[in-house]
Amino acid sequence: MNISHIEHIGIAVENLEESIKYYEGVLGLKCYSIEEVADQKVKTAFFMVGQTKIELLESTSPDGPIGKFIAKKGQGMHHIAFAVNDSTEALKLAEERGVTLIDKTSRKGAEGLNIGFLHPKSTQGVLTELCSKDK
Repeated sequence: MNISHIEHIGIAVENLEESIKYYEGVLGLKCYSIEEVADQKVKTAFFMVGQTKIELLESTSPDGPIGKFIAKKGQGMHHIAFAVNDSTEALKLAEERGVTLIDKTSRKGAEGLNIGFLHPKSTQGVLTELCSKDK
């Protein structure tokens, strides 16, 4: 699978503006990007911590994945994302190794990355995202 590093940690939040204030005002981090990913019904904000990003996720619709997550579990850690060379190939390899996939092939995510998710039932309860840059 050739994981190079943790690409980001996704955190579901109810209010992006309030959450940004905490990360900037209390932790001293700087939000470098805010982006909406319409097909995933989410608005994101990114912070760098060393080589790893923190991605805050605010739902733009109650029926989106983040809206459903917050309704069920509340705010908090949503997923961990690993950087790989080719997310579609990594998804295929994970499936060959017995992992249940949420995405059979990668799709476009925030920051122009190709992304795909592994089901938490197969990943020790942690929603896992595999990310790669365009080739």
